[in-house]
Amino acid sequence: MLLRPPGSPAAIWLLAAALGLPLALRRRWPAGALTAVVTAGAVGLIVGLRTDAVAYAVAYALYPVVLSGRFPLGAVWATAGVLVPGMVDAAVTGVPLVPDDPGTESFSTAPVAVLGYCVLVLRSAWCLATVVRNRRDHAAELATLRTEQAVVEERLRIARDLHDVVGHNLSLIAMKAAVANQLGTGRATALTTIEQVSRAALEDVRTVLSGLRDTDPPDVINLDHLIDRARSAGLTVAVDRSRWSPVPAGVRVSAYRILQEALTNARRHAATPRCEVSLAVGDGSLRITVVNNAAPSTAVTHRGHGLLGMRERAALHGGTLSYGVEPDGRFAVRAILPLPA
Repeated sequence: MLLRPPGSPAAIWLLAAALGLPLALRRRWPAGALTAVVTAGAVGLIVGLRTDAVAYAVAYALYPVVLSGRFPLGAVWATAGVLVPGMVDAAVTGVPLVPDDPGTESFSTAPVAVLGYCVLVLRSAWCLATVVRNRRDHAAELATLRTEQAVVEERLRIARDLHDVVGHNLSLIAMKAAVANQLGTGRATALTTIEQVSRAALEDVRTVLSGLRDTDPPDVINLDHLIDRARSAGLTVAVDRSRWSPVPAGVRVSAYRILQEALTNARRHAATPRCEVSLAVGDGSLRITVVNNAAPSTAVTHRGHGLLGMRERAALHGGTLSYGVEPDGRFAVRAILPLPA
């Protein structure tokens, strides 16, 4: 009864089938389904199908067309397919061919109201599809931006690792080279240290760059080796370290790089080459403390690349990093890295 009352001619039911069957294919072939529905609807309005049934069928077919964006003139075509036959219905006597039931609103009985109703239905379908399409486009754009951001963050991580590796080891090499130039009998030992540090630096660089191909974080965390290299460069290091078992691999890498940069600064700038290192795990965080037993001989409180890199590594895990001269005259670097629950 939505299309026509019982007892209508067979042609009405054939038009009803032509109006409804293409809707089953509207997702697979949106433009073709809309064309078929609009054509059947236009003929149906002339013959005598109910106006509201035609408007809803056309709106239902219009939605996937606007959503896909493959038929830019689909909304114009759908609107014209309903309104033009409706205007013919309102202007020509004897149309529709099958008269409407008494009390039924149509283009021939209430053209202004029915016109506004059809425009509202079609416009609503167009607006809804446009909103959904814009949200999908926005979600796709957001996913692309997140991917680009992840690539940039990975490049920054590799750049920080390379800076830490190269800066730390080149400072050792430069110091030992200076010692070799000044000493006579100690040159062999200094050159041996330079060779060992150079090989270790190359291995660290290869490990960092392997992260471009591997998904797992590089296993470069060897604190004992780091402390031994600092001591071989003439720095006296006292270490107080907790167990690392509760610390995730990503936090370990950041802690290792922070400690590496702090030892490098201590060796470069401290008047007295002696420092105390503390690594404590507890209260849901890893606390790193590197204290020089004397104030730095040169200013290191400016925002250099090393200090900035340490702060970025701490912020990467939601932690904090502070540094400066303490009341007792010693220079300290303190970092707190929260551990995942």
